[in-house]
Amino acid sequence: MTEEHYEYIKIEESKYPERLKMIPHSPRGLYIKGEIPRDDHPSVAIAGARACSSYGKHQAFEYAKILAEHGIQIISGLAYGIDASAHEGALAGGGETFAVLGCGVDICYPKENYPLYRDMLANGGGVLSEFSPGSAPQSWHFPIRNRLISGLADALLIVEAREKSGSLITADYALDQGKTVFALPGRVSDALSRGCNYLLYQGAGIAYEPACILQELGICEEKSEKKEKKFTEEEQGVYDFLEIQPKSLGELVEETGLIMPVLSGILLSLQSKGSAEESYRNYWRKYGEF
Repeated sequence: MTEEHYEYIKIEESKYPERLKMIPHSPRGLYIKGEIPRDDHPSVAIAGARACSSYGKHQAFEYAKILAEHGIQIISGLAYGIDASAHEGALAGGGETFAVLGCGVDICYPKENYPLYRDMLANGGGVLSEFSPGSAPQSWHFPIRNRLISGLADALLIVEAREKSGSLITADYALDQGKTVFALPGRVSDALSRGCNYLLYQGAGIAYEPACILQELGICEEKSEKKEKKFTEEEQGVYDFLEIQPKSLGELVEETGLIMPVLSGILLSLQSKGSAEESYRNYWRKYGEF
């Protein structure tokens, strides 16, 4: 899928992003479709696995949405999985989101993300590349383009990543550029969490909620009056055993002492109140404000 209409901005020009002028090995010029991230607005890059879990997709979407609602530009790479969910979350939050491509800006890769590519351009965002229009995606393009994803941001969030992955390359670039790196903690037994947990071991910030990133950027989260959750005693008892990380029904049966039909009914009731979510079949977690 291709489109025309792009511009080329040289590093000497005032329109060239100031953040990129500050990083090592800045490209001498950028090809642009749509807009470019504004220098006077905060921006956060979100990266992670292409083959991510439904939990990872949900978190990337929610974090991007909340950050965008606070006026933060979201930067990612338009790839499957975490990248696409981050762009979608930013749009859902009414914000602007930008993709750095490993191909020409006139090519949407992967092509299945063309509706997202189009929506980003239609809502004040843009796509950028140091590769000339018509350049096909090549495997070696993506690791080097990652320095621009982190370079355009004030902070980087890694949502899910394997121990050896392009997301950790992005994190290395961010650290070299003096950017703050955050990671979403995960279970030590999950392969998709090993990269994040490794970053946390190395000293990355723990992004246990979007407010962690907002605080780093000096943005005060407006505390809206939360609706009081009116739980029955049984609902409260089950809710107290739920965590951000999903638990299996078997675990919850053992912890709560309830029989399966009763537990399932309570979980469905909590779901109807926006307080629990079945992340994937027979695995439940806390959801919403808590």
